[in-house]
Amino acid sequence: MSSVNISNPVFTPVFADPTVIYESGDGLYAYATADDRGDGRGQRLIPILKTVNGSDWEDVGDAFETRPAWIPKGAGIWAPDISRKHGKYLLFYSIAVWGDHEIPAIGVAVSDKPEGPFVDKGPIIRSMDIGVYNSIDPMHFIDDDGSSYLIWGSFNGIYGIPLSQDGLSKIGEKFLLAGDAYEAAHIIKRDGYYYFFGSRGTCCDGALSTYHVCVGRSSSLFGPYHDKEGKELTQNGGTLVIKGELSEPVGSNDIVGPGHHSVFTDTTGQDWMVYHAIEAVQPYLPNGAPRRPLFMDPMIWEDGWPFIKGFRPNLHEQPGPVLD
Repeated sequence: MSSVNISNPVFTPVFADPTVIYESGDGLYAYATADDRGDGRGQRLIPILKTVNGSDWEDVGDAFETRPAWIPKGAGIWAPDISRKHGKYLLFYSIAVWGDHEIPAIGVAVSDKPEGPFVDKGPIIRSMDIGVYNSIDPMHFIDDDGSSYLIWGSFNGIYGIPLSQDGLSKIGEKFLLAGDAYEAAHIIKRDGYYYFFGSRGTCCDGALSTYHVCVGRSSSLFGPYHDKEGKELTQNGGTLVIKGELSEPVGSNDIVGPGHHSVFTDTTGQDWMVYHAIEAVQPYLPNGAPRRPLFMDPMIWEDGWPFIKGFRPNLHEQPGPVLD
């Protein structure tokens, strides 16, 4: 087993809010917010990329063949989450309108293949019904016993709720995991701890974006989660994993706003963080939307806590993930 070298960003011009799933013997699949790349295809219906080495990425199409009928006109399809359960691929996704905290909702779709097409199953959470403003940024967590939970939220608290065995409906009451400084939660389990990662700051202010990722851990999925110094995440504690850097004047290597990530483990057992970030010298697409390319870095574990080397996106060529 060997890897090829990769250089960040690994895909441009935009692949925001990425979620990934590694299929051994097939490759790594990535899914993202439905941005317009300026290639004449307009806004995508959740774009899907595939790589077998982390360096070369193939556009394999969109998750949906047609826009789900329940989505309000003018709403965007944002921040998907991919998972596999009982041989099916579940794609949770956000519906949102900039500045509106009541319209947002979370839908779910199913496919027999990671490349789709996905069959939409409609909304699973609506902001006003669940009592959480801006209910976006889903993450489907499957515990060791097979139980499923939907984790979600954006700057109005991060919540979880139990799901049915097929993952297509909620079956219990919501519970609070983290405070209102967070969005884009991602939970993994390692060595008896649940690690809660979340993004903080501003995602989309161009070169002034302050997005960064912090982490806390707990011996229970339900919390409480504490950072390295013992502060609870419900009180907006958090230990830094990665952040950006901005020079004065802006430098060609300045990367800001790293966040909204996903974690996968390669064939060798190495954990990787896949995330978007902004190149400060080119922060916007021609249409004015934030230009958020795809980045990938190995995650380091030290004394039970994860971080990215230097706490910054790596711009040097480095060995990529081993994907058999």
